[in-house]
Amino acid sequence: MNLMNAQVGKEYIIQRIDTDDEEMNAFLFSLGCYSGEPITVVSRLRGGCVVSIKDARYNIDNQLAAAIVI
Repeated sequence: MNLMNAQVGKEYIIQRIDTDDEEMNAFLFSLGCYSGEPITVVSRLRGGCVVSIKDARYNIDNQLAAAIVI
């Protein structure tokens, strides 16, 4: 299951980042988004969602959310 299917307000553990794009992988890693890290979907927006990673909130688009496998 990827982040697009996650329930709002529930904490999940990231299993892996499913992308071949090294730039996207590096960007997500810089946010603290990598395997074993807890992540929570705070709210959904039309073009993506707001997530909480390591006590910080980020607005990510649907392409990034689809690459995060939980």
